[in-house]
Amino acid sequence: MKVAVVGATGLVGSEILTVLAERNFPVTELIPVASEKSKGKEIEFKGKKYKVVTPSEAIALKPNVALFSAGGETSTAYAPLYAEAGITVVDNSSAWRMDPTKKLVVPEVNGNVLTAADKIIANPNCSTIQMVVVLKPLHEKYKIKRVVVSTYQSVTGTGVKAVDQLMNERAGIDGEKAYPYQIDLNVIPHIDVFQDNGYTKEEMKMIKETNKIMGDDSIRVTATTVRIPVMGGHSESVNIEFENDFDLNEVRQLLAAEEGVIVVDDPANLKYPMPKDAHGKDEVLVGRIRRDESQDKTLNLWVVADNLRKGAATNAVQIAELLSQKGLI
Repeated sequence: MKVAVVGATGLVGSEILTVLAERNFPVTELIPVASEKSKGKEIEFKGKKYKVVTPSEAIALKPNVALFSAGGETSTAYAPLYAEAGITVVDNSSAWRMDPTKKLVVPEVNGNVLTAADKIIANPNCSTIQMVVVLKPLHEKYKIKRVVVSTYQSVTGTGVKAVDQLMNERAGIDGEKAYPYQIDLNVIPHIDVFQDNGYTKEEMKMIKETNKIMGDDSIRVTATTVRIPVMGGHSESVNIEFENDFDLNEVRQLLAAEEGVIVVDDPANLKYPMPKDAHGKDEVLVGRIRRDESQDKTLNLWVVADNLRKGAATNAVQIAELLSQKGLI
């Protein structure tokens, strides 16, 4: 199994390499790919060193699968070329997510949609991934009518520049900025660019992607996405209105039984999910499970996951694992 990692020198690309090694994905040859300026650099993977090549050079090496995490521009330019060469692409950018001809996949939720014809597969937005993993068993049991979500997103979601800004501000160093405002000791209710409707692109991603992954446009979703000065993971306050009523104990049982979900819900002993606990984990943590007392058939949840792991790298690798299991790569 020849595996190309496009964007291997970036934050998510590095995490993909870690996840591939941890999960013992059957890599016989690794092809680390990055821009021209990184060409020739060495990447270590499972004790062996591999030289970084450019996206064009990697096509000629004919990998079975290419895990892209190099931004929308690179994906738009190169993913079709890889697909034409018979290489299956799992893309972590937003370039293909809402393309009606491309599948948007979270393996635990809709992995069954993948076929041999899918040569470009989109990896969803990090915030959407962790939410739909939790929504799936609840929708199947109670039928979701509406979701109101507010996010509390880690600076790692923006990248190395944002992490540097936070640490520089914390240390009193004046450096390059990823955000228009100070992030340390602050909260910025603005992720990605603003749209004509007053929502940001990140908020609209959560709305549209949820419907596409769940395969149900009747679920109404509204989102407010916020950047906070933490590392380790994204948190979400999720309010879900159902068509049918629920029992709280049954909700906990359904979530605990769901693959990739860990219930951390013991308020009497101050146990609830936090980003520092999600850091380095592949599972989605869920807690603060309680009934919304202002409205019938409505549930409140607190959902936390490592945005670089399940929110990006792990989900991409899990898609590749599923393709491998189905004999599609």
